[in-house]
Amino acid sequence: MKEEVDKILEQIEVDISEIDLYGYDIIETSLSMVHRLQTVLYDLRIKVQTYVFPNKEDEILFFKTQKPEILARLLFFYKIYRIETQCPNGSNEVIRNYINRELDNLTYFFNRNLDFYQYYRSRSTMYDEYYFVRGKADLRLCTDSAQFDKDPNFSTGYDYKVAKIIANEMLRIYLNKRLVKLESNNQIEDNLQRCFKYPFRFTGKKAYLIELGYSLVSSGDINNGNVEIKEIMNFLSTIFHIDLGDYYASYIAMKERKDRTAYLHHLIDNLVKRMNEDDMK
Repeated sequence: MKEEVDKILEQIEVDISEIDLYGYDIIETSLSMVHRLQTVLYDLRIKVQTYVFPNKEDEILFFKTQKPEILARLLFFYKIYRIETQCPNGSNEVIRNYINRELDNLTYFFNRNLDFYQYYRSRSTMYDEYYFVRGKADLRLCTDSAQFDKDPNFSTGYDYKVAKIIANEMLRIYLNKRLVKLESNNQIEDNLQRCFKYPFRFTGKKAYLIELGYSLVSSGDINNGNVEIKEIMNFLSTIFHIDLGDYYASYIAMKERKDRTAYLHHLIDNLVKRMNEDDMK
């Protein structure tokens, strides 16, 4: 069992390493990872139902280390999906406050579970038999009502708490990097405002500019493809003095249109028309 789970974890890490956590498609990507990790855990649950651990140490290893590592990544991507889909539209200040509230929620969790957190992080093993062996939970130790809702054949109650600790630590790193990138975008906007003394205004529909923005990012022709959709949208919003609003919702609507790239076709038609007119002069 140990070797099999280690291989599963290794493949998961390879897949995660290929994900751009701050890319424009993180909502779709995180949801896809949630579904995949749910399947992994379901398959593992079926195997554990009939598997007999050779000794108590192997069972503790599974529920203290291996299963929580997989479950933590499921919780991590699910939380990213929730955070990004519920992120408010508005100024960078509004988004910054939203992210800081999420960070406060993580601090609240750690404070509530400080004793168990210290036990786990100190690599203590004194109570492992009660925390990580099925059917051994002692309600006087670090009680958690969540254990009553778990499959007793696939959970000790505290493996979930370990997974939550790991997921929240990953999430803290993710959110802090989001704040750093937000500050970077603020600097870019300030520089653009100083550079463009005579502002240009985009007088077409917002959806057109959003389509153009997604096209530029998808082309890979800006910064060798190292650019996020949010950065492009902020750039276009700034230079054209227009609030693009919920551009992701517009992108979803764009995918559902009969002509997905209507504006790009419009640009092509008008450029060809101009060239033909020039040829006739």
